[in-house]
Amino acid sequence: MHVAPVGGTAVQDHVALAEIELCGELIIAASAAQERLSLESIDEVLKVAEERDSSGC
Repeated sequence: MHVAPVGGTAVQDHVALAEIELCGELIIAASAAQERLSLESIDEVLKVAEERDSSGC
């Protein structure tokens, strides 16, 4: 059995942390909205259009 060392050593999964942050942003947007979020609103929260623009697609 392998146990992680105790101390200042922290392993970070940057992809998982980014996904958690995006989920948090969606939860905040949904809780502030009066109605269900539209697909366009979700894309705006997730900055999907910005990603498309910067990738050249």
